[in-house]
Amino acid sequence: MESIENGHLLFSRRRFLAGASGAILLAGCSARNPVQQVHPVHTVDGLLAEAVFYVAHRGSMDNWPEHTADAYTQSLAAGAKAIEISLSATADGELVCHHDLNTLRMTGVDRVIAETKFDGLRSLQNNARQWLGPNSFLLPIPRLQDVLDSHAAHSVIFIEDKQGTNTAALLDLMDSYPDSTQHFVWKQPALVDVPDEVTRRGYKTWGYLPADDFGVLEEGLERLVSRYDLLGIHHSAPDDLIRTLVQGGIPVMVWEVHTRSMRDRLVGLGVRGMMCSNIPYVTTSSARSRADIFATGLRGHGDLPWALAWTHQPEIISSGSSILLAHSDKASYCMGSLCPVPTSNYSINFEMRWPKTLPRDRDHAGVAFGQRDDSPYRVRAPADSGGYHLIIRRDGELVLFGRVAGEVDGYPLGRVLTLPPVVGEWMRFRIEVTSSTLRCVRLDDGSGTVTARTDVYRGGYFSLCRNYWEYPPVEFRGVSVT
Repeated sequence: MESIENGHLLFSRRRFLAGASGAILLAGCSARNPVQQVHPVHTVDGLLAEAVFYVAHRGSMDNWPEHTADAYTQSLAAGAKAIEISLSATADGELVCHHDLNTLRMTGVDRVIAETKFDGLRSLQNNARQWLGPNSFLLPIPRLQDVLDSHAAHSVIFIEDKQGTNTAALLDLMDSYPDSTQHFVWKQPALVDVPDEVTRRGYKTWGYLPADDFGVLEEGLERLVSRYDLLGIHHSAPDDLIRTLVQGGIPVMVWEVHTRSMRDRLVGLGVRGMMCSNIPYVTTSSARSRADIFATGLRGHGDLPWALAWTHQPEIISSGSSILLAHSDKASYCMGSLCPVPTSNYSINFEMRWPKTLPRDRDHAGVAFGQRDDSPYRVRAPADSGGYHLIIRRDGELVLFGRVAGEVDGYPLGRVLTLPPVVGEWMRFRIEVTSSTLRCVRLDDGSGTVTARTDVYRGGYFSLCRNYWEYPPVEFRGVSVT
């Protein structure tokens, strides 16, 4: 750590001298660069002292293309104090930020990083448009040193060598930054031995257990607690298993946390760390907007499909300011960016159409609302939260249902026959909620109103719903809360 023959060490110490005593990066006082940029300094000890702490998983991959310089910068600007970085070494020894050992999933080009020189990666672009929307930026694979130069002086970085062969080079690079043991946490699979050099150089460690390793907790918890400073487990672990891990007595961090309901469940189990894929949304509890942003070609922070998979993300159509639910599964899409809505005295407005053909006779689509949280709510599938759903069928029947948590079928609260939908033509709706009444109105030429006196569900979350399997797709636009 003190070997100053390393040219990067000399450069880094000088460049980050201000960061070590306050992370103030001066742009200069000339007319050309009059602005002074100030970064608050976050440390490992400070992060772990918080009752609940957050780390931007892959740079908050639900919001920006994962493991890109932009993702790291944006997640920190959104309030994260810590980021997670995965890395591999290229054939010529350059450390680069990338989760996979191969570039195919994120770039569409099949290259093994260890067999490719850095110049062979420069032209590749991380493409997360299927997940984030068609106007998400295409971004390059960054060099690790460039990312650390930008953030190591003032942020906490959970860092993992995905190849497992770059310990010496990575530790030397980490050591080259000021107060490095207060800004880096060594991350690795929990069942792998921690390299002696990591402990000798004074770095804290986080060992994580993927689903295949859950069984080790039955008899190996004490050994893991003695090996690591923090332990981690995937969010799919059952409650009892997470409680067992928490009882080990060291901080537990769960990955990957996408929703507020996930956060609340984990906090209730005693989990202190959230490896969070959705920093701007999960770290807050208020609505970010009152209207959808489909016209931007980007997914709103907090908007998520019921299944957290790229294949289930609906198509955002910026040219039509709309979103198309077309997956063959029965689907819902939580409008988390607009949630929570007020508990009463509000309206949900939306437009809907079937762009290609009408559904089968008893199939339908619409909006579910009144749910207490953002856990998935699909019509005709049991959900953790009760609520209401307003649906319209191909014959124009508009029906309002309530549904008890855990039940498959809802109970009707009212219905009215309106004009049948026409393929390709938009229908407009408004759901009006007061403390005691629901009023659901079709506002286009097919007019009709359903009213019900009920105050059972006044939760703040709602979803767009396609309530049948397979074909055809359904499209929504003009989603707003007033």
